[in-house]
Amino acid sequence: MASVSGIDQMRRIVVEEAIAWQSVRTEEARQAELRHIETYRRIVEDVNTQVQREEYTPELLQKTAELLKANPEYYTIWNYRRRIYSHEFETLTRRHQEGDIKKEDKEDQILDIIKLDLQFLFPLMLKFPKCYWIWNHRLWLLEQATVRLPPAVARRFWEEELGLVGKMLSRDNRNFHGWGYRRRVVERLESAALDVNTEEKERLQNRSMAKDEFDYTTRMIKSSLSNFSAWHNRSKLILRMLDEQAASDEQRKQLLNDGGKNPDLSTKSMLTAVELNLIHDALCDPADQALWFYHQNLMLTFAPSHSSENMAPNLTDEERLEYLEKELVFVEEMLEDFDDCKWIYQALIDCTLLKSRLQGTLAEEEKQRVKDWLSELKSMDSLRTGRWNDLEKSLPI
Repeated sequence: MASVSGIDQMRRIVVEEAIAWQSVRTEEARQAELRHIETYRRIVEDVNTQVQREEYTPELLQKTAELLKANPEYYTIWNYRRRIYSHEFETLTRRHQEGDIKKEDKEDQILDIIKLDLQFLFPLMLKFPKCYWIWNHRLWLLEQATVRLPPAVARRFWEEELGLVGKMLSRDNRNFHGWGYRRRVVERLESAALDVNTEEKERLQNRSMAKDEFDYTTRMIKSSLSNFSAWHNRSKLILRMLDEQAASDEQRKQLLNDGGKNPDLSTKSMLTAVELNLIHDALCDPADQALWFYHQNLMLTFAPSHSSENMAPNLTDEERLEYLEKELVFVEEMLEDFDDCKWIYQALIDCTLLKSRLQGTLAEEEKQRVKDWLSELKSMDSLRTGRWNDLEKSLPI
């Protein structure tokens, strides 16, 4: 018994020492945090005072950097930082106009400022990849390059930025901030604002990157099927690509028809890409909501009310019905292995109702099947019972 009580006593001492150490450690951490907060507040006060006095100095710039490293969501400080740079750019422009510095010197200094701030932002982007203000400030810097530097120099910035956002998306391929930013970069690279000279202008004029970006979505989807942003981008690029290629009705249908698994996307043969095959292959995981959203988008191709907004606007009603009947067979077969997936039932209902609108009627057998599918939805998605009840009331069943 003595040995047991001795062990208990030792355990109690160890626990008490641990609690005491934790208490000291916690107090130390608390004091350190208070000191950090006090320093942060003092810097904020200094920055506000200097900005109010319009003292746009290198010291002020450094203080904004300290604040943004600690809190990149503080958008007012980003505005101050842009104000500092705008003041510096205007000062350089004025000095050039007054003959104090050459044009080349002015551009070199602006180039250095933009390059250094882009470098400052990079570690922040890695640490806070979904902070709007970092992406916004980076875009502002690139726009300054477009306005204040020769087109050839500005274009290099934008081209490098496209490579950078590609790397960022390889780290997190579903970062919608990155996808939105990529669209802005591509839009600028396609614009006339970055035309270099007459020969380059002719080469780049009306140059579309839709095909390149379409290929990019293919690669990103293959690396991760559950990439809503990539699927969304693809849905927009397809329409643009078809219009730019002046695709015929037959070529547009080829984009939907069965074909090769690895289509050649060069010029006209681009249209042998198979969107229905792609989404069918992807639906090996029917629980993925992103895939069904793209599937739903494809099904709108067969809705006459959306004919002007889809990839094959001139399909006949007979062709639309043929596609829908095949799709119903494909989706219903999925129930054999995934009868507990609500997305399958929703797709079956959507396709059946779309088919009924084309036919002008809903057969009794189809009405019963829709009722059965709705019953399954109510059972497995009881939190949305109201939604399914409203849907049932709105249907001609």
